[in-house]
This record gives sequence, structure tokens and C-alpha cells, in this order.
Amino acid sequence: MVNDDQLRDGFEAERPRLQRIAGRILGDADAAQDVVQQAWLRLHGTDEPIDNLAGWLTTVTSRLCLDRLRARTPVPTESIEVEETAPDPADDVVLADTVGIALQVVLDRLTPAERVSFVLHDSFGVDFELIASMLDTTPVAARKLASRARAKVRPASPEDALADWEVVDAFMTAAREGDFTRLLQLLAPDVTVSADAAAAALGTPAHMEGRDEVAAFFNGAAAAAFPVFVEDRPGSAWIHRGEVKVAFDFTIEAGQVRRLQFRAEPDLLAGVRRREGATTRG
Repeated sequence: MVNDDQLRDGFEAERPRLQRIAGRILGDADAAQDVVQQAWLRLHGTDEPIDNLAGWLTTVTSRLCLDRLRARTPVPTESIEVEETAPDPADDVVLADTVGIALQVVLDRLTPAERVSFVLHDSFGVDFELIASMLDTTPVAARKLASRARAKVRPASPEDALADWEVVDAFMTAAREGDFTRLLQLLAPDVTVSADAAAAALGTPAHMEGRDEVAAFFNGAAAAAFPVFVEDRPGSAWIHRGEVKVAFDFTIEAGQVRRLQFRAEPDLLAGVRRREGATTRG
């Protein structure tokens, strides 16, 4: 049975991520702190078994944010209609930086459900099945909500781009599947790969440069890599028998991998966390 100290330690490990989720949904740092504290109180008071603490806290925090948004936002009269049509390609477009300060005014014009669907999916990679459970709707309706929000928020000029987490996951999928062409597309021409001393000692390359060399190295590789957060950035990691051995720390620019560092220093690996519900768009 999990004791109070273990519960508190687990919550504190998740607190920074919960704070970011609440802050981006609500656009108010003070309100976000209140919501996260409420999530802790609910965790401390629950008797239900929790198999996935990160997922449970994400759901509770998001629902608390949704309640706050609904309390301060008039309920829209427009109903959500899910048409039985072919999938809209726009539904799969994800913006790279969706919730910057410059977009906050636009976010404030979204309905609460649109805002939650959009932020959770496009910024944090939460899948639509989980979002749908939070909103008491269907995954198709949740996807439509995010698509409508995306259409309102999207800047008029730039070309649609993959979010950072999608670039990372698409790159790792292409590596596992041996999709050399896709690897080349996802790598910047002047991409560089490096390794810290601990990772180099485990056999990772100390230095590579250029998309051809990097793509050739990863082509057909990374079968034991899993999606993680590396210092709160979307990344990947080689995990062996449940233990993180090497973290892949990505720098994404303009929808491509600009830099990748293999990192294995113990202090960094201790903070690596699995990303739940990660998906890719090829």
C-alpha cells in the first residue's frame, strides 16, 4: 500500500508538469497554483487505487481547469455536431508553439472544451481518448473541438508545422521502422549529434554531423527507445529492464531535429519521466 510520504513524493515529482498544464489552460499563474493544490487535496483524500499517478493527476488537474473555465465563461449556444464525413486533414495539423503569450487573447475566445482539447493535445501530446473522458464526450468530438480551436488560433501566415513532441516521436518511429527517407525529412541539413562523457562510455557516438550521417546511424535502430521528458522537453530514452540508460535530448527548430545529445549523467537520468499517450504523425 502506498503511504503518505510516497504519495507526496509522487505528487511533487509531477507538480511542475501539472503547473504548466494548468497555467497554459487557464492563462493565470495564480489560478494554476490553486488548481494544482486542489489536485493534491483530491489525491490525498482519495481511497481509490491509482495505477497511473501521472495520468490520474493530469485528468484531475484538467477537469479542475475545465470547471474554472466554465465558471467564468458563458456556455455557448452552439452545439457540437460531429459529421459523418471523411477525416479532415486539418485535424491532424499541430502547431509548434500554441500557447505563447501572444496567443493568450485568442485562447480566451475559445470555449472551455475547445481550450482544454487544444492545449492538452497540441502542447502536451495527450491522446483524444483521454481528453474525451475528461470532457464526457467521444474521441471524435474531442478531435473536432481541438480542430476548431486550432483554426481559431492558427496564425495566418506560417505553414503548419509539427509540434516538438511530434517531431521527436515521428523521428524515433522512422528510426525503428527503417524509413530512411522520413529520417532525412525530419533532420536539419546541418544537424549535429553529440554525447556526454557518461553516454560515450556506454558506446554512443561522440559526434556526428549532417543529415546523411545521422540518418544512416539511426536507420533501423532505437527499438528499445521510449518517449520521455528530458528536463521537461519531449525526448526519448533507451530503457533496459525498467532502468533508463541513455536519454536522447532533442533540440527542434522549424519542425526538424537541429541537435541531438546522448546524455547519461546520473542526475539527469534520475529526472527522466515517461511520456504517456504519445502518438506520431508520419
